[in-house]
Amino acid sequence: MNLTTTYMGLTLRSPLIPAASPLSEDIDNLKLMEDAGAAAVVLHSLFEEQLRSQRQEAYDLAHSTASTENARFRVGAEEYLNHIRRAKEHVDIPIIASLNGSSVGGWTNYARQIEQAGADALELNIYYVPTDMEVTGEQIEQTYINILRAVKASVSIPVAIKLSPYFTNMANMAKRCDDAGADALVLFNRFYQPDINLKTLTVEPNVLLSTPQAMRLPLRWIAILYGRINASLAATSGIHTGQDVVKLLMVGANVTMLCSVLLQHGILHLHTVERELVQWMTEHEYESVQQLQGILSRQNCPDRSAFERAQYVRSLQTYKPEWARIYESSYYFG
Repeated sequence: MNLTTTYMGLTLRSPLIPAASPLSEDIDNLKLMEDAGAAAVVLHSLFEEQLRSQRQEAYDLAHSTASTENARFRVGAEEYLNHIRRAKEHVDIPIIASLNGSSVGGWTNYARQIEQAGADALELNIYYVPTDMEVTGEQIEQTYINILRAVKASVSIPVAIKLSPYFTNMANMAKRCDDAGADALVLFNRFYQPDINLKTLTVEPNVLLSTPQAMRLPLRWIAILYGRINASLAATSGIHTGQDVVKLLMVGANVTMLCSVLLQHGILHLHTVERELVQWMTEHEYESVQQLQGILSRQNCPDRSAFERAQYVRSLQTYKPEWARIYESSYYFG
């Protein structure tokens, strides 16, 4: 069985990549991912706030007002580069670094340092929640493009951009990123929502792991974009089984990125997902991933409307609640 795929010009042994998560902070975990069959790994993110604190500390040192908090962030930023170097020493699979932020800031300088540290590629995880009522959608989109262009101009390694689905016209935004030089689109960024603690009456962060239902959104948009842009397409969110991987390959994904399922079941669960993928392909007589990729994308699907509004109407017309099915069953069969 040939599971080989390409992503951002990288030839990978399979379409299975651990997404950015705390799991990648440990070198032993990276070695375990490689042993479990990971084709590459996206490292945990370095945050813009860390880079901002690093610049602030340099200012504070010059004015003798350095803070302990800024020093902690600065060490974290330096450790990230060292982590890349150590990862390259201990594993042979491609290492994809991750920068998380929302403005152009100091990303370009640090992107160069990440490249120099040995990263094989870079993922820009743009996490931006606009709250200023005077900022337009056009301005928000332009910020994404500006970040992408600035980073692309500063490095020679492939650059992926991880997008949210909350654009007025996702297809147009994908095209703009493609035109700006994105080597891959990672669909989609999950925005973690705050929660209310009713005991303390405080707003608290609350991480909810994805469920397989979350896969439907990247599945739709990868299907729509496949064959219409040059950038590679990475699916993330809701990928829990080998069957999930099959579906995403069918609509055109180059790779699938797993996070929640590995946090739930452990890194070695990669073995299970790959085994399920191979089993399905064997049973249905597919010999390679390339044979699967894009066969049910929008451009190859017999019914292109299946990924558009018509599917919404059809879903509502055919859905039948469980209580109705039970009622019909008892009516006809006593």
